[in-house]
Amino acid sequence: MKDSLFFKTVRYKFDELMSRGVIALIGWLGLISLALVGVAAIVISIIGIGQEGEDAPGFIEAAWLSLMRTLDPGTMGGDTGWGFRIVMLMVTLGGIFIVSTLIGLLSSGISSKVDDLRKGRSFVIEKGHILILGWSEKIFPIISELIVANENQASPKIVILGDKDKVEMEDELRVRIPDRKNMKIICRSGNPIDYNDLQIVNPNDAKAITILAPEDDSPDITVIKCILAITNNPERKKEKYHITAEISNIKNKDIANLVGGDEASLVYSDDLISRVIAQTCKQSGLSIVYTELLDFDGDEIYFQEEPALVGKAYKDALASFEKSSVIGVQSTSGECKVNPPMDTVIAKGDKVIAVSKDDDTIKYSEPKRTDYKDLIVTKTGEKNEAGKILIFSWNDMGKDIVRELDNYSSKGSIIKIVDEYPETPIVINELKHHMKNTNLECVQSDTTERETIETLVAEDFNHIIILCDSDAHDIKHADAKALVTLLHLRDISNKTGKEFSIVSEMLDIRDKELAEVTKADDFIVSNRLVSLLMSQLTENRNLKTVFDDLFDADGSEIYLKPVSDYVKTGIETDFYAVLQSAAQKNQTAFGYRLNRYSKDASKAYGVVVNPKKSDKIKFEDGDKLVVLSED
Repeated sequence: MKDSLFFKTVRYKFDELMSRGVIALIGWLGLISLALVGVAAIVISIIGIGQEGEDAPGFIEAAWLSLMRTLDPGTMGGDTGWGFRIVMLMVTLGGIFIVSTLIGLLSSGISSKVDDLRKGRSFVIEKGHILILGWSEKIFPIISELIVANENQASPKIVILGDKDKVEMEDELRVRIPDRKNMKIICRSGNPIDYNDLQIVNPNDAKAITILAPEDDSPDITVIKCILAITNNPERKKEKYHITAEISNIKNKDIANLVGGDEASLVYSDDLISRVIAQTCKQSGLSIVYTELLDFDGDEIYFQEEPALVGKAYKDALASFEKSSVIGVQSTSGECKVNPPMDTVIAKGDKVIAVSKDDDTIKYSEPKRTDYKDLIVTKTGEKNEAGKILIFSWNDMGKDIVRELDNYSSKGSIIKIVDEYPETPIVINELKHHMKNTNLECVQSDTTERETIETLVAEDFNHIIILCDSDAHDIKHADAKALVTLLHLRDISNKTGKEFSIVSEMLDIRDKELAEVTKADDFIVSNRLVSLLMSQLTENRNLKTVFDDLFDADGSEIYLKPVSDYVKTGIETDFYAVLQSAAQKNQTAFGYRLNRYSKDASKAYGVVVNPKKSDKIKFEDGDKLVVLSED
């Protein structure tokens, strides 16, 4: 019984030792090895055992000889004298079992550490980094934009915490973003809503945090929980965070705002895309303008205080920057007004909101005083007449798009939806009761079927929208269906001579390049548009109010209006004349679209944002002016 209890106790202690991990085992085996060497050295030095014909070694020399034999069994092959041989044999046998085990554990420990590093679980000591939480297709355009935006920084860093293998993330980034310029990208594996995992990526020292919505059935819940994990962390910093997060469903707006407070800038992706599609439907080229304002490769929106403008009216500021386009004013309280009344006085501390190549290109110059009354056209554009809009396919954004189209449509307009799924007509019938200006119709049919497309196009629709099928198996399949419909429409147009504007939604930026062969008027790349806006807000949170104003149906929005309503066509002029004419209509002009390049992707489909004001240009009939206007 005693023996049984003794062995059980030994076994228990051994199991406890093993459970302490590799470091503990290495320590114990190291001590046992030293004890073995020490005992042998004591025996040899005290008894006086030595090799034949030699004096007995001292303790230090005996310890060294014993250590050599534990590390290398072959060393005892040259030993002489049976007393010495027996002691060294015992040491060597001990070395085989103990020291060899120790070496094996060291090797295992190193391998384990390498595996841990591969898993991406080590703490990030970086400071001033941009932290991205989550992993989705949107991460690639976001990182690409941030690389361009931070190209002039000394040592910019992006840290990613994704619920994915670290090496897999690094491999994907290496393939999708080969040119990182001076940007350092660090990947860590973990759950963004877990406190312990969040601490790995050092959120308290990050200059900005971007939260990506996961590609699952409840992305908003995950994003909201992630915001809570950051802001309610017991170890959070005292200063406010700069968080940019994506929310898909606008219905979650109140909850998201409550959780994020003034620390989070929220991008409502579905609402954003539906607004842009609806606005672009009737204004070909508008998506190019939005993309130009949102990406960092070209002109962006900046804020700058200009003392020379204090006491002057907003209309005077419009012509005060040769290479920048003023579009609004930010007051000292932080309130932003896009296209304010022309007589708005700029006070001390106010900043102009300007579109410019860079912040250092916003340079004041005395306004040009030329009178352009012989070039300016004072007529007002005709009001929109009732139109017919055709929508191919249906997805979760369909309701919002139809509602937005209704806001921009005249009485008696028609919207016809074509979709193959039986649930869609039920949804459309429910929507009919909420329409103010538009009559809704629905056709249940395959959106890629040539005969159906030909029959519908024969009804003379003014505008066509192609949405990605929400029930498609994946992004590629959804884009492929949209591409087939596009190809049919373009072929029908070429053969019949019918002209209609086409706006197509795309989910993958790479598919846009394939689809450009169809020469559609506009491509709305959902992932890229949301990614661009998130990148802008990550760099400058003040832009939130500006873009909210631009995308909102209330207040001033971006319009493409006929140039012939502002200046005489066929006569050489400059952009100062355009500014003056638009200002007389209480509008802010900041670009134009040349109709002759409307199908040329290499020339941005004819869109020019923030032109140099003194450059001479001769507009033609069909050209458009990019303006901020209330209608």
